[in-house]
Amino acid sequence: MAARIAIASDHAAVALKATLAAWLRAEGHEVTDLGPATDASVDYPDYGFALGDAIAHGRADMGIALCGSGIGISIAVNRNPAARCALVSEPLSAALARRHNDANVIALGARLTGEDMAKACVRAFIDTAFEGGRHQARVAKLAHLAQEPV
Repeated sequence: MAARIAIASDHAAVALKATLAAWLRAEGHEVTDLGPATDASVDYPDYGFALGDAIAHGRADMGIALCGSGIGISIAVNRNPAARCALVSEPLSAALARRHNDANVIALGARLTGEDMAKACVRAFIDTAFEGGRHQARVAKLAHLAQEPV
């Protein structure tokens, strides 16, 4: 099933972003590249915020966030309460992020994850459905500000 996927990176991940975007389009997905277009130095929060906004406003069903480590851009994406971005490095984590956490964005580190592994993670992410059930109430809590500790 084709998905609407937004993809964004910083300068460290432009090459991986281009590779993944082309591959996803060849697989029949609608891909929106939120930039950047070159490897000139940029600030990852700007692109993470744009990706979170695309998810929040329904311009994409899923997202892929990329930076050198995946850490910074995942933090930026998660500043938007509508985004549930999981930093992953292998397919099982990508699948579990969808199955248990209803993640709508995954983050990958371009300096840490090779092209084949990145594709395997994206494939697992796209092909896995949210399980719901016992996980639904927990995921619903993620859209709210922090509550009193238990």
